[in-house]
Amino acid sequence: MQSTLFRFKSLMIGLLLSATTALAMAADKVVYHVDDTATQATRTLRSLRNHLDVAPKTKITVVTLGDGVEFLMEGARDDKNNLEYASLVSDLKTRGVDFEVCELTIEKKNIDKSKFVLEATFTKSGVVRITELQNQKRFAYIKP
Repeated sequence: MQSTLFRFKSLMIGLLLSATTALAMAADKVVYHVDDTATQATRTLRSLRNHLDVAPKTKITVVTLGDGVEFLMEGARDDKNNLEYASLVSDLKTRGVDFEVCELTIEKKNIDKSKFVLEATFTKSGVVRITELQNQKRFAYIKP
Protein backbone atom coordinates (compact mmCIF):
# COMPACT_ATOMS: atom_id res chain seq x y z
CA MET A 1 0.00 0.00 0.00
CA GLN A 2 2.76 2.43 0.93
CA SER A 3 4.73 1.74 -2.25
CA THR A 4 1.61 2.37 -4.37
CA LEU A 5 1.00 5.66 -2.56
CA PHE A 6 4.67 6.59 -2.96
CA ARG A 7 4.55 5.83 -6.70
CA PHE A 8 1.36 7.85 -7.08
CA LYS A 9 2.90 10.85 -5.25
CA SER A 10 6.08 10.55 -7.34
CA LEU A 11 4.04 10.43 -10.53
CA MET A 12 2.01 13.49 -9.53
CA ILE A 13 5.14 15.46 -8.62
CA GLY A 14 6.72 14.46 -11.93
CA LEU A 15 3.66 15.58 -13.87
CA LEU A 16 3.54 18.88 -12.02
CA LEU A 17 7.23 19.53 -12.67
CA SER A 18 6.83 18.63 -16.36
CA ALA A 19 3.87 20.97 -16.76
CA THR A 20 5.69 23.79 -14.98
CA THR A 21 8.77 23.30 -17.14
CA ALA A 22 6.71 23.26 -20.32
CA LEU A 23 5.00 26.51 -19.36
CA ALA A 24 8.32 28.13 -18.48
CA MET A 25 9.81 27.10 -21.82
CA ALA A 26 6.84 28.30 -23.87
CA ALA A 27 7.48 31.46 -25.85
CA ASP A 28 5.75 34.65 -24.82
CA LYS A 29 2.79 35.70 -26.96
CA VAL A 30 1.97 39.37 -27.55
CA VAL A 31 -0.61 41.28 -29.55
CA TYR A 32 0.25 44.84 -30.58
CA HIS A 33 -2.82 47.03 -31.22
CA VAL A 34 -2.36 49.80 -33.83
CA ASP A 35 -5.22 52.18 -34.57
CA ASP A 36 -3.36 55.33 -35.66
CA THR A 37 -0.65 55.18 -38.31
CA ALA A 38 0.53 58.76 -37.77
CA THR A 39 1.33 58.33 -34.08
CA GLN A 40 1.94 54.60 -33.74
CA ALA A 41 3.41 53.02 -36.90
CA THR A 42 7.07 54.02 -36.62
CA ARG A 43 7.10 53.52 -32.84
CA THR A 44 5.44 50.10 -33.23
CA LEU A 45 7.88 48.87 -35.86
CA ARG A 46 10.85 49.94 -33.73
CA SER A 47 9.33 48.34 -30.64
CA LEU A 48 8.77 45.10 -32.56
CA ARG A 49 12.39 45.01 -33.68
CA ASN A 50 13.63 45.73 -30.15
CA HIS A 51 11.24 43.17 -28.69
CA LEU A 52 12.54 40.44 -30.98
CA ASP A 53 16.18 41.44 -30.46
CA VAL A 54 15.77 40.78 -26.73
CA ALA A 55 13.24 37.93 -26.87
CA PRO A 56 13.52 36.36 -30.36
CA LYS A 57 11.15 33.47 -29.64
CA THR A 58 8.20 35.73 -28.83
CA LYS A 59 5.09 35.08 -30.92
CA ILE A 60 3.88 38.52 -32.02
CA THR A 61 0.70 39.48 -33.84
CA VAL A 62 0.04 43.09 -34.88
CA VAL A 63 -3.65 43.88 -35.30
CA THR A 64 -4.46 47.08 -37.18
CA LEU A 65 -7.81 48.81 -37.36
CA GLY A 66 -9.24 52.27 -37.91
CA ASP A 67 -6.56 54.75 -38.94
CA GLY A 68 -3.90 52.16 -38.12
CA VAL A 69 -4.35 50.13 -41.30
CA GLU A 70 -2.62 52.66 -43.56
CA PHE A 71 0.95 51.74 -42.64
CA LEU A 72 0.38 48.28 -44.12
CA MET A 73 -0.56 49.70 -47.50
CA GLU A 74 1.86 49.55 -50.45
CA GLY A 75 4.01 52.70 -50.59
CA ALA A 76 3.09 53.91 -47.10
CA ARG A 77 5.78 55.89 -45.36
CA ASP A 78 6.51 58.02 -42.35
CA ASP A 79 7.09 61.39 -44.00
CA LYS A 80 8.52 62.87 -40.80
CA ASN A 81 11.40 60.37 -40.72
CA ASN A 82 11.45 59.58 -44.47
CA LEU A 83 10.91 55.94 -43.58
CA GLU A 84 9.20 53.45 -45.89
CA TYR A 85 7.17 50.93 -43.88
CA ALA A 86 7.05 48.02 -46.36
CA SER A 87 10.70 46.97 -45.99
CA LEU A 88 10.46 47.07 -42.19
CA VAL A 89 7.24 45.04 -42.25
CA SER A 90 8.85 42.52 -44.60
CA ASP A 91 11.88 42.13 -42.34
CA LEU A 92 9.68 41.65 -39.27
CA LYS A 93 7.53 39.11 -41.12
CA THR A 94 10.66 37.02 -41.79
CA ARG A 95 11.26 37.13 -38.02
CA GLY A 96 7.81 35.64 -37.40
CA VAL A 97 5.61 38.69 -36.80
CA ASP A 98 2.05 38.42 -38.14
CA PHE A 99 0.34 41.56 -39.43
CA GLU A 100 -3.46 41.56 -39.54
CA VAL A 101 -5.78 44.16 -41.04
CA CYS A 102 -9.39 44.67 -39.92
CA GLU A 103 -11.76 43.95 -42.81
CA LEU A 104 -14.54 46.03 -41.26
CA THR A 105 -12.22 49.04 -41.38
CA ILE A 106 -11.21 48.59 -45.00
CA GLU A 107 -14.83 48.03 -46.01
CA LYS A 108 -15.83 51.25 -44.25
CA LYS A 109 -12.92 53.14 -45.82
CA ASN A 110 -13.57 51.49 -49.20
CA ILE A 111 -9.98 50.22 -49.56
CA ASP A 112 -9.28 47.22 -51.78
CA LYS A 113 -7.28 44.37 -50.22
CA SER A 114 -4.87 44.48 -53.15
CA LYS A 115 -3.57 47.85 -51.86
CA PHE A 116 -1.89 46.17 -48.87
CA VAL A 117 1.61 44.72 -48.63
CA LEU A 118 1.86 40.99 -49.26
CA GLU A 119 2.81 40.35 -45.63
CA ALA A 120 -0.60 41.54 -44.41
CA THR A 121 -3.41 39.12 -43.71
CA PHE A 122 -7.01 40.00 -42.95
CA THR A 123 -9.30 39.46 -40.00
CA LYS A 124 -13.01 40.25 -40.01
CA SER A 125 -12.89 42.48 -36.92
CA GLY A 126 -9.74 43.86 -35.34
CA VAL A 127 -11.39 44.34 -31.96
CA VAL A 128 -12.76 40.79 -31.94
CA ARG A 129 -9.35 39.44 -32.97
CA ILE A 130 -7.55 41.30 -30.16
CA THR A 131 -10.10 39.98 -27.68
CA GLU A 132 -9.68 36.43 -28.98
CA LEU A 133 -5.89 36.60 -28.76
CA GLN A 134 -6.03 37.94 -25.20
CA ASN A 135 -8.77 35.75 -23.76
CA GLN A 136 -8.58 32.48 -25.65
CA LYS A 137 -4.93 32.33 -26.64
CA ARG A 138 -3.45 34.18 -23.63
CA PHE A 139 -1.58 36.89 -25.55
CA ALA A 140 -0.30 39.89 -23.62
CA TYR A 141 -1.61 43.24 -24.90
CA ILE A 142 0.53 46.20 -25.97
CA LYS A 143 -0.71 49.46 -27.45
CA PRO A 144 2.32 51.53 -28.46
